[in-house]
Amino acid sequence: MIQLLLAQEAASPQASPWAGLLPILLIVLIFYFLMYRPMKKRQKSLETMISELKNGDKVITTGGIYGTVAGIKDNTFILKVSDQTKIEVAKSAVASKQAEA
Repeated sequence: MIQLLLAQEAASPQASPWAGLLPILLIVLIFYFLMYRPMKKRQKSLETMISELKNGDKVITTGGIYGTVAGIKDNTFILKVSDQTKIEVAKSAVASKQAEA
C-alpha cells in the first residue's frame, strides 16, 4: 500500500511555480478594487471640487468650520465665518461644499 502511494506521488507532475503566486496576485487585485481605486476616485473628486470653488461658495473644513469663500489665493482660501470674522485656511483643509438650500 505504501509502495503504491509512493509510486503515485513520483508519477504526479510537479505543481507550477506560478500556482504559488496565484493567491498573492488574487489578494493584490482584491486590494486594488476594494481599497485603492475608490480612494483615488474620492481624492480626484475632492480635488476637482476644490479647484472649482469660487467666491460666495459655502464650505465645511476638515476641522468642522462652516464658512463662505471670501477670497482665493494660491494655496489658501479666505473664509468668512461671521459678519466681521475672516480666516485663512489651506485649500487641502476644505472637506466639502455645503449643499445649497
